Amino acid sequence: MEEQYKRYLITSALPYANGPLHIGHLAGVYVPADIYVRYLRLRGREVCFVGGSDEHGVPITIKARQQGVSPQEIVDKYHTLIKNSFEKLGISFDVYSRTTSATHYKTASDFFRKLYEDGKFVEKETEQFYDTEAQTFLADRYITGTCPRCQAPGAYGDQCEKCGSTLSPDELIDPHSSISGSKPEKRKTKHWYLPLDQYEPWLREWILEGHQEWKPNVYGQCKSWLDSGLLPRAVSRDLNWGVPVPVEGAGGKVLYVWFDAPIGYISNTIELYPDSWEKWWKDPETKMVHFIGKDNIVFHCIVFPVMLRAHGGYILPDNVPANEFLNLEGEKISTSRNWAVWLHEYLEELPGKEDVLRYALCATTPETKDNDFTWKEFQARNNNELVAIFGNFVNRAVVLTHKYFNGKVPVAGPETAAEAVVKEAIPQIKAALEDNLEHYRFRDSLKEAMNLARLGNKYLTDTEPWKLAKTDMDRVATILNVSLDICAQLSIALEPFLPFSTAKLRHILNIQEKHQWSDFAGKRLLEPGHQLNPAELLFEKIEDSVIDAQVAKLVKPSTKATAPAGPDVAPASEPCTYGDFEKMDIRTATVLQAERVPKTDKLLKLTIDTGLDQRVIVSGIAQYYTPESVIGKQICILANLEPRTIRGIESRGMILMAKEADGNMRIVSPEERLGNGAKIN
Repeated sequence: MEEQYKRYLITSALPYANGPLHIGHLAGVYVPADIYVRYLRLRGREVCFVGGSDEHGVPITIKARQQGVSPQEIVDKYHTLIKNSFEKLGISFDVYSRTTSATHYKTASDFFRKLYEDGKFVEKETEQFYDTEAQTFLADRYITGTCPRCQAPGAYGDQCEKCGSTLSPDELIDPHSSISGSKPEKRKTKHWYLPLDQYEPWLREWILEGHQEWKPNVYGQCKSWLDSGLLPRAVSRDLNWGVPVPVEGAGGKVLYVWFDAPIGYISNTIELYPDSWEKWWKDPETKMVHFIGKDNIVFHCIVFPVMLRAHGGYILPDNVPANEFLNLEGEKISTSRNWAVWLHEYLEELPGKEDVLRYALCATTPETKDNDFTWKEFQARNNNELVAIFGNFVNRAVVLTHKYFNGKVPVAGPETAAEAVVKEAIPQIKAALEDNLEHYRFRDSLKEAMNLARLGNKYLTDTEPWKLAKTDMDRVATILNVSLDICAQLSIALEPFLPFSTAKLRHILNIQEKHQWSDFAGKRLLEPGHQLNPAELLFEKIEDSVIDAQVAKLVKPSTKATAPAGPDVAPASEPCTYGDFEKMDIRTATVLQAERVPKTDKLLKLTIDTGLDQRVIVSGIAQYYTPESVIGKQICILANLEPRTIRGIESRGMILMAKEADGNMRIVSPEERLGNGAKIN
C-alpha cells in the first residue's frame, strides 16, 4: 500500500434516481467499491466514501410526465429506495446525499460561475426545436417522428427503439412534440460549452503517458476518444428541471446533467465535512479513486478531469477502475422489460442472504469483459463454496472445541508438518490478497480470501481430530487451536467481502472488537482458554425451489405460461367459441395525437395510425395516462368494433388494456415494435 498518501477519497457513480438498483449496478460499481473501502479501513487509513443520487435530467422529467407527478416526487421516491437498499446490503458510504440538496445547488452554481468568470467556456448560438404551444425548447427525447432508417413511427429524437439507430431530431420524418403533439419549429438559443479540444494535448500527456497502469478497457477507451479528436461539449440546456445556470439572461436554462452530476461528489463531501472538505479535494496527499461502469469512463477520465483542471486547485483521480457490464442469464439486463434482479426485491425475498449476493457478484465481477450472472451459479456458489467450504470449516472447528474442550481454545502442543504447511501458507495468501485488492482485482482477491477457508477445511479434514480423540487429546488440542486461529484470521480476510457473515463469525468466536489488517497473519488471535460462544451456521443451503422461483420471475412475457388464478387474479370468464374469437380483428397501431376530452376526468381522445387508416378512439384512460405520455406509444386495438359516439366524438375501436388486482389499468403493447396494422391471431 502506498505510504505517500495520507487519506483516500473513494467515489462511486451516482445512481440515477428514476428507478431501483439492479445487480448490474452492484457488480459493476458498488460491491467492488465497498470491498476496497472496507479493506482501506482495516488498514487504518483515513477514508471518505462518497455516494449519492443523480436527480436531474430529461429521463426523470419524462417519467414524471408519464405518471402525472412532479420530478421531485420521482426522485424523492427512488432516492429513498436506493439509499435504503444500499444500507441493507452493507454498502458503507460515509455520506450518501443527492443532487437536489441545497448544498449541491450552491456548489454546482459556484463551480460554473468560477469557470464562466475565468472565461473557460465558449458561448454558441444554435437552432433547436421549440414547442410553440407548450412554450418550451424540446430535449431530443421529447421529439418523436418517423425513423429515417426503418420508417417506424414513434422514433425519438435521439434513438429509434425499433431498429436501434442513433438519431438526431433533424433526421426525423415529420417530427412533432410529445408534450403538446404540435409540430415544433426551430428557434435560436444560446448555450455554454466546455472546450474539451483545448485540453486534448494535456489529456494525452496525463492519461496516455502518465496513467498507463490503468485497466486496459479504461485506457483503451480513453485513447480511442483522444485519437478521434475531442469537441466542445455543451454544459447547459433548455429545461426547467435542474440547477439553474447562474448568469444573466439564462432564464429557462439549467446545467446539463453530465456537468452537474460529478460535482455531486464535491457537494456531498461538503455536506459531510463542511469545515474540512478541501483536504479531501485539494490536498495532493489525498488519493482519489472513481468506481464506475464502462458507460461512464469518458465522463470520469476525460470530461470531469478537464472540469477540475479548468477550475484549478483540485486534485485529479489517481485511478478509475471501471468495470464492464453484467448480463443476466445470457442476455443483457433490460429494465424496460423487467429483465433484471432488483436489489430491493432480493432483500425482501431472500432475507439474511445479503452476503451471498455480495459473494456471487464479486465472483462474477465483469472486470475486463462482460460477464454473466445466473441463478444456478448463484446457488452453486452458496452451496458448494460458502456452505461446504467456509461455513463447514468454521462449524466443525467450533463444534469440536465445544465437544472436547467445553468451548475453550485449547493449548497447542508440538507442531508437525501439517501445521508448518498452514504456517507458511497464511502469509502467502495475505500477500496475494493485498496485491489483488490494491490493484482492483476483486475476483482474484476473493479467491485468495477463500483459499484461506479451503486451507483450513483441508487441514481439518486431513488431520481428522475426531478420530484422534480416542488416543491423543494433545494432538487434538493442537489441531483445534490452529483451526480456530484460521477461523479468526478469516474474520479479517473476508470482512471486506462478507461483512455480515464475518460479524457473525466474530460473535461465534467471542471476539469483542474487530481486528485490524495488521493482525492478519501477524500473530495468534485467540489465546488458550478463550471461551467461544455456541456454534451457529454461517450459511444455509439454498434449495432448488428458491432458485426456480427467482428464475420464473425472469421468464419473458412472450413465453410465460399462464399462472393459476389466485386471490389477486380475476377468475376466467365464461368460455367462448373459436368463432367468437375469430370475429375480432385485433391489430397494432400507434398513437399520433392525444388530448383530454373537455369536461371529463376519464376520457382521452386518441388519433391513431392503424396501418389501414387514421382514426379516432375515445378511451377512458385519463386517470392512468397523461396525453403526452401515450403519444408515439404502440398499442393493440379491436379494429372492427362498431363505431360509438362518445361526448359527440365518433370512436372507432377499443384499446386493449390489462387490469391489475388493485384496479390499475395498463396498455397492452407488443414486446417489440411492429409495423402498424399487424394482425394479432
